[in-house]
Amino acid sequence: MKEPVRIFSDLHLGSRVSRIRNVSALRPLLEGAGTVVFNGDTWQELAPELLDRSREMLDQLRTLAAEARCEVVFLPGNHDPGWPGNGWIELADGRIVVTHGDTLLQDGAPWKREILTNPEQVREIWAAHPAAETDPLERHQVAREISMAFPTLHHPHGRHLFQRAWDAAIPPQRALHMLAAWWTQADDGAAFCERFFPKAELLVIGHFHRHGSWLRRGRRIVNTGSFVPPGRAMWVEWRDGLLSRGFIEEAPDTCLLGPAEETWRFDPPQPGSLAASF
Repeated sequence: MKEPVRIFSDLHLGSRVSRIRNVSALRPLLEGAGTVVFNGDTWQELAPELLDRSREMLDQLRTLAAEARCEVVFLPGNHDPGWPGNGWIELADGRIVVTHGDTLLQDGAPWKREILTNPEQVREIWAAHPAAETDPLERHQVAREISMAFPTLHHPHGRHLFQRAWDAAIPPQRALHMLAAWWTQADDGAAFCERFFPKAELLVIGHFHRHGSWLRRGRRIVNTGSFVPPGRAMWVEWRDGLLSRGFIEEAPDTCLLGPAEETWRFDPPQPGSLAASF
């Protein structure tokens, strides 16, 4: 994988609530990158009413990447589970893991109306994959199957804060599940690494639409946010043994990489310890 490796997530191309209206605005985010990783929910694969526009924008994104001469890696998310591959990538010899984030939760996206009304089907999917308790490949397969079994039936129309809040609050338990997931994502990320990627010192996720950086039980959990309001989007870049993150400065016609907010150096590991300089 060519460096620098740049990571973004949750573009939601084609969604009515995505802030990305023109794919060409993303060009500056790709320029100068060796590899660009789109960490899930890049497009609306499971939404028939949005599919044509979403696929068109995805094709435009591929063209943009080709023009920027960068390699592209698409990782699956709960809105686009059909991408091939393991469902994650590893950097720094496995000390950094990048995955969308739905695998952190037993039911992927517990705030979805479709899951709230049919939890028994989630349990049936898990029962068919007993190895998913310890095998990361099986765990990601479970996440894919949950996503495909529960496609979103209601797609919001408005991007204003009131409209987004109203959508999240109906039914009320939907908002409660969202808040719980936001609150626990760092702890869930640390537990996920302990179970499936014990070498991992840093986990990069999206999915929760809440950017942040947290240190939990000796591991750094980084969320790159989203291009859907009210979330804010961030970039992550891996280059020459350093992992950095910063905000994306968005405008209707162009998106720019803002200055680095945090940088972590990955020193040679010491026996029996996590060695990243947090």
